Amino acid sequence: MKYSLGRYVYGLAAIAFGLCAFAWHDITNLHQIKALGSDPTREILAYILGTIQIVGGLAIQWPATARAGAIALGTIYFAFALLGTPLIIMHPLVYNGFGNFFEQFSLGSAAVIVYAGSSPIASPRAARLAQIGYYAFGISVVSFALEQAFYLSATANLVPKWIPPSSMFWAIATTIAFALAAIALLTGPMARPASRLLTAMILGFGLLVWLPALFADPHGFENWSESVETFAIAAAAWIVADFLDQRRRETPSRS
Repeated sequence: MKYSLGRYVYGLAAIAFGLCAFAWHDITNLHQIKALGSDPTREILAYILGTIQIVGGLAIQWPATARAGAIALGTIYFAFALLGTPLIIMHPLVYNGFGNFFEQFSLGSAAVIVYAGSSPIASPRAARLAQIGYYAFGISVVSFALEQAFYLSATANLVPKWIPPSSMFWAIATTIAFALAAIALLTGPMARPASRLLTAMILGFGLLVWLPALFADPHGFENWSESVETFAIAAAAWIVADFLDQRRRETPSRS
């Protein structure tokens, strides 16, 4: 895990998140901050959180500071998830609140895996902590499948029209893929290939859906935030895949 490529992408995404907080002065665009209402200090808080994300994203790039970076980013993402719970309580029948919660929860789960994998000495406690982060991410993937299922038409509208055979085909196919990936991650036998395919699929979302939108409207905050979040979640899936690879290498083979 100390040399996980996913960790580097994860850190770069965190830096991009932080830069977005400084680039857009209309801080109400940050849906994680909306739960604070009209509190005049929330803009200052958003800049503080952005700074922590930049510092944490930089720290996680190097093995010597990766644990500190994981603590900083994990704290931020779990805090963002908790800030989304009032929306869930107010509208329990609207899945969007759950979707926002688990998107942030998945990023926090990856930070837990990085923290555990960056321990200077392998220990049962670190292994258990990494396993907790792994299953937390697996549960988040269940939410990704449900979110697409509940908003299938909206998902289809995001698919570029030039990709055959149809937008709805890919909306349904990727929803099924999320569901199968969740089952594989939570049950075990096909977890390694599923994690790699999941990473590739989410990276595909970023490259085919959000990057073109970003080039079409580079001044739109939503395009930037959705692009960065998509690549961050892809990096989290990548961290899970690297964790499974490392665990396989460290597990003695049975004769």
